[in-house]
Amino acid sequence: MRTGNEPITARSPLRLRCALASFGLVWALAGTLLFTAAGHPGWAIACGVLAAVAATDLALVIRHIRQGPHYQPGRDVPPYEPVKDKKPER
Repeated sequence: MRTGNEPITARSPLRLRCALASFGLVWALAGTLLFTAAGHPGWAIACGVLAAVAATDLALVIRHIRQGPHYQPGRDVPPYEPVKDKKPER
């Protein structure tokens, strides 16, 4: 049941997204270097594009984390308010 305040108290797993973007960036850069060294330019370009996407995502996530609790409420903010009373059943 909706309480009507979900957008205000919504939570975003920004720290997890930051870790996953970092992991993806490291592996995409490693793939770019290894495929370039192995002489596979197509795969190197694909990994380079993936690295650019991961770097952009990482930059946006870090920006959102630095903007503070407006975008990521603390652990003391409940995800929703409990329903106070139910409607009578017919």
